[in-house]
This record gives sequence, C-alpha cells and structure tokens, in this order.
Amino acid sequence: LWYLNGDYLVLLVSLVLILPLSLLRNLGYLGYTSGLSLLCMMFFLIVVICKKFQIPCPVEVGLIINETLNSTLTQPTAFTPEMVFNMTDDDSCRPRYFIFNSQTVYAVPILTFSFVCHPAILPIYEELKGRSRRRMMNVSKISFFAMFLMYLLAALFGYLTFYEHVESELLHTYSTVMGTDILLLIVRLAVLVAVTLTVPVVIFPIRSSVTHLLCAAKDFSWWRHSIITVSILAFTNLLVIFVPTIRDIFGFIGASAAAMLIFILPSAFYIKLVKKEPMKSVQKIG
Repeated sequence: LWYLNGDYLVLLVSLVLILPLSLLRNLGYLGYTSGLSLLCMMFFLIVVICKKFQIPCPVEVGLIINETLNSTLTQPTAFTPEMVFNMTDDDSCRPRYFIFNSQTVYAVPILTFSFVCHPAILPIYEELKGRSRRRMMNVSKISFFAMFLMYLLAALFGYLTFYEHVESELLHTYSTVMGTDILLLIVRLAVLVAVTLTVPVVIFPIRSSVTHLLCAAKDFSWWRHSIITVSILAFTNLLVIFVPTIRDIFGFIGASAAAMLIFILPSAFYIKLVKKEPMKSVQKIG
C-alpha cells in the first residue's frame, strides 16, 4: 500500500504541511508553530522521565519484528526478525560513565550539530521587539540553557532506563520492551509534529542567505521566493529518502558546517572586527 511507504509519506507531508509554512515571508508567523513543537518535545521529555520509574531493571525483552512492516515503515535497525535478547543480568543495570568504541567518534559532531542555531540569529534579531544587544543575549542564553537541559535530561533518563541496550532510536527501545502502548504512540506523534514544524524555521535562514547572496540588490519577488524555497525543500527530501540513517547526516554536518559556525567563524569574526583588544588578550585567545 502506497500510504505505508515512508518515502511517499515524506513527500506528502512536505507538500501539504511543510511547504505552505516555509513559504511564509516573515519569521514571526512561525513563532506559534515553534511554540507547539517545543511543547511536543517537553511532552516527550516528561514521558521519558516517567518511564524511567515505571520500567524495572533488569527486564526480559522479547522482540519479533515483522520484516515487511519494518522495511516499509521504518529504517532498518540493528535487530533481525525473530530475535530475542534478555536484560536479566544485574551488571546490565549498572551505568557506564565513559564508553570508548567505534561509535564514540559520532558523539562530538552530533553534539555540535544539536546546538547550531547561528543562521537564525539575524532573522530573529530583525523581528525582535525592542531589539538590542542585551535583549538578544538574554534570548540566546535562555534558549541555549533550555535546550541543554532538555537534551541532558532526555539522554540521561533514556540511558538510565535501558543502559547498554538503548538503540539509536530511543522510542523504538520503548516499543521493544512495552509493545503496543497508547502513550508511546502519542509521544511518537508529538515528536513527528515537533520535527515537522521545525523544518520551516530552519528553511527560513537558508533561503534568506541564498537570496542575499544571489539577489541582494533586487526587490522581493514571490516567484524567486517560491523557487528557492521549493529547491531547498526538494534537496532536503532527497537526503531524507536516499541517506540510510540520520546519524550520517548529523555526523557530516556536525563535523563540517556546524564546527565552522560554532567554533571557527565566530572567533575569526571577533578577531577581525574587535580592534581595541590585543591579539594576546584573554578574549581573543579564549
């Protein structure tokens, strides 16, 4: 059935929901959708914390995957059909504070990518009421702290629930243990809504940058605005359909563009623009 194919669903959601929101000219209108996506992620976090105290450890976990359904609805996982594993060893319920293996190298670029918000700073500042440097700094500090707290709590309680048996997709681990659960289905829907409503916010600064690079001296045109938006969204859909795992995208962007935006370019701009401080000052060295 076509509606069970993930690729068709991605295209359908992009055309029906993401594209109309991405075509909005002003970022302020997306504040409502961003607020809704934030509420969805807070609901996800609350469920993760509550499940930590509901799921005992050690637990026995039996998993039988329907191979056809898995291939059409989800990305392939590390499990094979009719595979059963146990979490009955007490040692599996002891946290390991430092883990170094072949997967550890993915952690740094993914963490770097998760805090990339720099492209949206200028559009947000442009539409900020009573804008000033101090007000923008307060917005940035509150946003960074809130995201850091949500990332930390979700990762911490997710790990302390399943320990070494956590999968790359946390919600799939809950389904493995609990089977069909109405609350988990609602959480999945909330995460889906949150991710979907975040895409237009990300597209806005990308389109703004492309417009300023190619057509800075020209007046606003809905045709140009629409073509750039559709092109960006089409490229995004191609990545979603053809790249096997999201980890590869996060790892590549985190190791390249995210590192430039977070560590290299801000420091280079500060050194270039701030002339009153010597090169050996604490601010420029740090």
